[in-house]
Amino acid sequence: MFALMAAGSVFFPGMFLLSRLTLRFVMGWSEADATVVSVRGVSSVQGAMASAAGYIIASSCHDVMEDKHWLTDAYISFAAPYFVYDVFAMFLCHRHKRQQQEGAHVAAFVRREVLMVLHHAFMVLFCLPASLVWRRGKGDYFQGLLLLAELSTPCLKKEHTLLYKVNGALMLLVFFGCRVLLFPYLYLAYSRYVSLPIHQVVLEAPWQCNVGVVMLWPLQIYWLTLMCRRALRLLTRRSDADAKKTA
Repeated sequence: MFALMAAGSVFFPGMFLLSRLTLRFVMGWSEADATVVSVRGVSSVQGAMASAAGYIIASSCHDVMEDKHWLTDAYISFAAPYFVYDVFAMFLCHRHKRQQQEGAHVAAFVRREVLMVLHHAFMVLFCLPASLVWRRGKGDYFQGLLLLAELSTPCLKKEHTLLYKVNGALMLLVFFGCRVLLFPYLYLAYSRYVSLPIHQVVLEAPWQCNVGVVMLWPLQIYWLTLMCRRALRLLTRRSDADAKKTA
């Protein structure tokens, strides 16, 4: 476990540094552009890796509680350092976008990204021990489904690109399915396993699962709301621009 965490601690920052150096000194990009694109690239790679691992795990487990797959604990251990790295990477992006004094950088970053920082801290301080220790080797299927939520990671990182504008509806659907509908589905799958009505499953589910859902699900709904508002503003701007052109 610790060897995999050490490997992840080298892999994610190392990929970021290699990408940024390549973009700056080989491609001739500015430091700010190279940093932002490198951060997005590492996030996309992590999202793709986690989604692939999640699919392999979930599709290999027929008994949702008892079946095991070696990749479950392995990838969770390997990816844990990513959430620490990502906070620092988001801070670097913030620093390049906001040309302020060093002392104001951290305070402004925390104020602006407080929910994301708390989310990443919760993932490391609670979800990591819950996944590796407290569940006692059970529920690999559910761990695989949770990893599949990372399929929407590239959507979060590209909200202002042309791809987002063209495929905004598809991205919203992906986020809705992977981050919002996922949590009710976890309870539905467990209710089928224990043969109980879904409204009684909350009392039967492990406590760490309920705590995780209470902490994470509202954030996903909130971020989906923000994405819908941005998409609506984008459509409104386009409508106004088209109206001016035809006037």
